[in-house]
Amino acid sequence: MMRRIPIRQRNAPVVRERDQGALARLGLLLVCGLTLAGGFVYAGVQHFAALKTGYETESLRRVRDRLAEDQRRFLLEREAAASPARLERAARQLGMQPLQSAQIDPLRRIRKESTEKAPIAKSQSPSAPADMPTKPPKQKNPDVASLR
Repeated sequence: MMRRIPIRQRNAPVVRERDQGALARLGLLLVCGLTLAGGFVYAGVQHFAALKTGYETESLRRVRDRLAEDQRRFLLEREAAASPARLERAARQLGMQPLQSAQIDPLRRIRKESTEKAPIAKSQSPSAPADMPTKPPKQKNPDVASLR
């Protein structure tokens, strides 16, 4: 076998050259990696915030449904309490009696209306013409007036 390289050959010393752009590439790689990792962290935070908001929304939806059911139940209870039959029963327990026809005085209402109109006609100024119509007096609720 034949040797191609002599054993005692002196090689020139090899000096490694420093790469000037390696530090810049390493910095750029670090910034890109941190940006990418930050993006993943931000996406994870957003995902878990969306899950939390979804759970809160579901909880609030259950509360809203429960409150709507309570509102319907209270409306039914109010309607039942305000029914005429129940009111009449409660009034009888308090000792009240139904209105008798003898308690109604239709003439009292007519007399009261005529006494209210008389002072207004007298207070009319003498300079106003007689054929000029006067304002009708403000009448109170006739139902309330008949109770007095």
